[in-house]
Amino acid sequence: MSEGSAWQWQEGDYTVTRTCGWSPPGQHPVGWGLDLYVKDNKLVRVEGEEAQPVTQGRLGIQQLELPAYVHHADRIIYPMRRDPKDRGRADKWERITWDEAFDMIVEKTRAIQAEFGNEAIFTILGTGRDLWHTVPMLTFAAFRSPNFFYPQSGWSCYGPRAAICAFSLGAGYPEIDFAAQFPDRYDNPKYTVPECILVYGKAPLESNPDGLFGHSIIDMMKRGSKLIVVDPRATWLATRAEHFLQVRPGTDAALLLAMINVIIEEGLYDQEFVEKWCYGFSELRERAREYPPSRAAEITWVPEHQIIAAARFFAASKPATVSWGLAVDQNPNGVQVAHSLCILGALTGNLDIPGGIVLGDMRGKPGPWWGFEQLPEEIAEKRLGLHEWPGVTTILSTTQPDMVLDVINTGKPYPLKMSFTMGSNPLACPSAAPQQWEEGFKKLDFNVVCDLFQTPSSEAYCDLFLPVASYAEKDGIVATHYGLLVLFIGAINKALQVGECKSDDEIMLELGKRLNPEAFPWDSVEELLDWELEGYLVPMTFKELRQAGWTVPNYEYRKYETGSQTPTGDPGFATTNGRVQFHIDVFEMFGEDPLPYYKEPPYSPVSTPELSKEYPLILTTGARTWSYFHSEQRQIPRLREINPDPLVEIHPETAAKLGIIDGDWVWIENMFGKCRQKARLTPITMPDVVMAQHGFWYPEKDASSPSLFGVYESNINNLIPHFVVGKLGFGATYKCQICKVYKADGAPA
Repeated sequence: MSEGSAWQWQEGDYTVTRTCGWSPPGQHPVGWGLDLYVKDNKLVRVEGEEAQPVTQGRLGIQQLELPAYVHHADRIIYPMRRDPKDRGRADKWERITWDEAFDMIVEKTRAIQAEFGNEAIFTILGTGRDLWHTVPMLTFAAFRSPNFFYPQSGWSCYGPRAAICAFSLGAGYPEIDFAAQFPDRYDNPKYTVPECILVYGKAPLESNPDGLFGHSIIDMMKRGSKLIVVDPRATWLATRAEHFLQVRPGTDAALLLAMINVIIEEGLYDQEFVEKWCYGFSELRERAREYPPSRAAEITWVPEHQIIAAARFFAASKPATVSWGLAVDQNPNGVQVAHSLCILGALTGNLDIPGGIVLGDMRGKPGPWWGFEQLPEEIAEKRLGLHEWPGVTTILSTTQPDMVLDVINTGKPYPLKMSFTMGSNPLACPSAAPQQWEEGFKKLDFNVVCDLFQTPSSEAYCDLFLPVASYAEKDGIVATHYGLLVLFIGAINKALQVGECKSDDEIMLELGKRLNPEAFPWDSVEELLDWELEGYLVPMTFKELRQAGWTVPNYEYRKYETGSQTPTGDPGFATTNGRVQFHIDVFEMFGEDPLPYYKEPPYSPVSTPELSKEYPLILTTGARTWSYFHSEQRQIPRLREINPDPLVEIHPETAAKLGIIDGDWVWIENMFGKCRQKARLTPITMPDVVMAQHGFWYPEKDASSPSLFGVYESNINNLIPHFVVGKLGFGATYKCQICKVYKADGAPA
């Protein structure tokens, strides 16, 4: 390192900036340590920062390809507008200034508020992006609207798990203890390597989800950790697991209740922890007796002896831990799956112990509620779904997403007139019935999209496009698990400026000062970041964090014993009675069973046998890839080279019966729609199950309607219905649908 500061220095002709990566481009808040090499205001190369204690210089292909993303020829680098009558016309955009863009938003906002009320405006955020504080603050404090949401049917990503944690554990998001909270990691004397890691419906190596650095699981395996993997696909981790439970998609609650049954009936649970810290054990015991392993085996297709062996292994391992994934959410029965996993951790006494399941405390400022205090009570009461879907809105500050489309179409209980989308591409991912959403957006008076590239969504319905900075072009903070479980905090440091792009925080702050200045007292993004660090209970300014590079909290195990797990300082958990809720009393108020239970997927060989004669295969979607984050990065050449086409995995025996060979283009179809993908024959899937990639569109195709970059040609969400969700409003059929597959005539045109 030559002359410079701790976070930026010169190496010959290059200015090198040390940073921690978080979107955009889309990725989860792991805090990858990177050194960015810039010459003549161009990002030339990226290297791993070896001193970063978690990632330790290791990078994925998405981080290495950041220069190609930042400087791509198709990137939008200045604001643009288009007349609403020209929606769907890619040739009708015109460049404008930021002042013109902000003036346009203020003018439209004021007019809509005056005629229809603040509630007529809604905002959308995308998954995994650095927006969990930005969008709520923009919604509640700037627009003073009660309505923001993530546009996936049933809020089927993270929301169900986050909500059930609050109801059952009174804690921030639980995750495996991968020693991220210690600078010396696994060698810290407070840490214990877990004996067993239950990886449930998750692809951590590809996705590095929500703050978990996935390769940490391999680090722990090298130190002796054994795995239980539950997945319909024989993933790389599954092939190296002590126990691999290849479950029928959508039947997870039956599997977990059977494991709970074994642990209780064989006396393998932690009696002391259960008696002192848990509520509803006797009721749980009776419910679990309804799911003996023999019954679960029939439902799930997992052999009885495997269920018993896995349950015993998990209970006997000290410590054991759970890492759960998106598959938990993407199922109308998903709340019960999540509840069962929380119970499994508590039942075995593995909550908040070294090497167990670490928990976030509840004393900080939760990002999803930022700015909510700015809403007048009469406006807050108008939040869509507040009364109809209290399971969603009691814990989350959002509306139930499916309901928004219905309100757009009916105008009841009030009309919706304006949308503001940040970091989401709803037509390509993640909305169910995406063509219905396209028609819905077109009914609105004014649509704003903030992004880095034109997407199918922005071309279809956007009137004003605001260009967003990548993480190489901004200052910011990355906190694991969106602040719900802070194990590591890193500084995102600006290395260069591309065009006129602004960060999401800059857009929020500048727009907020124009719309409601008293709610935005910060004179700079740095002041905003100082305030954010206070919310994470970190005694540092952003300037200090930038110089340090990163910090870790003074993490405390067994917080429930000392009182630091609750906002009041009382020992216990931040639930209604201070205990882990096996029996969630408040669910009865919501019209839901307070105990976990199994319900067959809405469409399956069991629940819809007649339909299944025509659609005999079980469809699961969305398995993670190395190249892409959901619908992003299809225009990056090297990433596209790795995964050039949308793939559907089919077992070779099934493909042979259908006359399909590897590499054939096939139609995937069911009663809701169809799409075309390329067959990949692999034995890792079950013979009756196919797995289709999601989020695929073709940036090289015509951007204008009706093509919209070919967004509907290979979109697996064409087959996912609108508003088929769980009883609380969570979960949809993304991972438990039915379909048929047959050979297509060539590739998509």
